[in-house]
Amino acid sequence: MTTPSIDLKQYIRGIPDFPKPGILFYDISTLMRNADAWQIAMGRLTAAVAPWSVDVLAAIESRGFLTAAPLASRLGCGLVMLRKPGKLPGETISYDYDLEYGKDSLHIQADAIVPGQRVVVMDDLLATGGTLAASIALLRKVGAEVVGAATLIELTGLGGRDRLDVPVKTLVAYDD
Repeated sequence: MTTPSIDLKQYIRGIPDFPKPGILFYDISTLMRNADAWQIAMGRLTAAVAPWSVDVLAAIESRGFLTAAPLASRLGCGLVMLRKPGKLPGETISYDYDLEYGKDSLHIQADAIVPGQRVVVMDDLLATGGTLAASIALLRKVGAEVVGAATLIELTGLGGRDRLDVPVKTLVAYDD
């Protein structure tokens, strides 16, 4: 199955100085609200991820939920959420990691993954790779076989892909 050859960048809005001065934020809400472009994006992600024979998609809070939910439905696989502390009910397992200016933590429900399940990590954007790398480490901690990572957008100039030891699929790349 092929998808029409449109440039998805024309549906992604750049917002300067958000969330702080000097940052150019790539807003996927403009992509999501265009039904045709969103369907094409999901079709392309499906084609990119399907060869990995995924059991479960692991969605990173919160914009990763937006891409992973429709993709899991298309692939016929499960979906688990990776969230900030205090957001998941029941017993959770955490992974603490360093950010450029501080620390953060990701959590997964203790029973979310059956050891050995093939998992792909999903987020909206790959920048420096810190959150994706932490997600992969957390998933391995609970016994997942992480077979890849996928995002809508990659900021190639920040080198995030180099921090990851799994294959990465992205739909749109920006050099800045």
